[in-house]
Amino acid sequence: MNRRFSWRLFGAFSLAAFATATSLFAHFQVAIPSRDVAADADEAAIAIDLRFTHPMTDGPVMEMGQPRRFGVLVDGKHRDLKDILREVKREGKTAYTAELKLDAPGDHVFYIEPAPYWESAEKKYIIHYTKVVVSAFGAEEGWDALVGLPVEIEPLVRPYGLWTGNTFRGIVRHNGKPVPFATVEVEYYNAGKKVALPNDAFSTQVIKADANGVFSYTMPRAGWWGFAALVDGEKPLPDPQGQPAAVELGGLIWVRTVDMTAAQP
Repeated sequence: MNRRFSWRLFGAFSLAAFATATSLFAHFQVAIPSRDVAADADEAAIAIDLRFTHPMTDGPVMEMGQPRRFGVLVDGKHRDLKDILREVKREGKTAYTAELKLDAPGDHVFYIEPAPYWESAEKKYIIHYTKVVVSAFGAEEGWDALVGLPVEIEPLVRPYGLWTGNTFRGIVRHNGKPVPFATVEVEYYNAGKKVALPNDAFSTQVIKADANGVFSYTMPRAGWWGFAALVDGEKPLPDPQGQPAAVELGGLIWVRTVDMTAAQP
């Protein structure tokens, strides 16, 4: 093989590898409210952005099917919110948004079960059960309540009112039981690509839970952070050709950090 042909082959291989690596950036189901704390009635109106994307690279947005469930858990009671979902287009792809007004004090645990997403590059389906907590009117009760999702992160730290530099801790649960040494992916929602990545390794932080399913991560920048606990699904789903395909189940939670600012004199 001559040198010229070798470099051409190397170049083609590199481009293919780059394309594959790009397609394998972590997928996250986004569920981000317009605020995480509603202090009073003037802040009761909120909107929740629901999209499937790569948060740290600010895209691309992937097509979402009709969510199977969308609801809120507050004061121990579930409320179905699918009727307020509104389909929108983000970068030409289907996403969703929901607008509502909080009408009772207490921590509101919003959650979504999206339609399975077929990831052709990985030859598997992805289902990410996702939640986010909004505190209403100072009650600060219910933030650690479990929705009962197949895969779920139980927060050990109140998931709102967090300063930049705070450490978030949680328990990974699968069918209600802790998952020893579970893999947890962490991404910052890098809207507008304000944070530059030195290389692709910085896109997704990867940590492992301990023997009790407990993990921790210190958030170094203000904004929204997504934590995705990943497990293998027990039952395959038929792929587009009708053949059995693996399923990745994720339990996600979103939390927001805020910078400390000096008091005005």
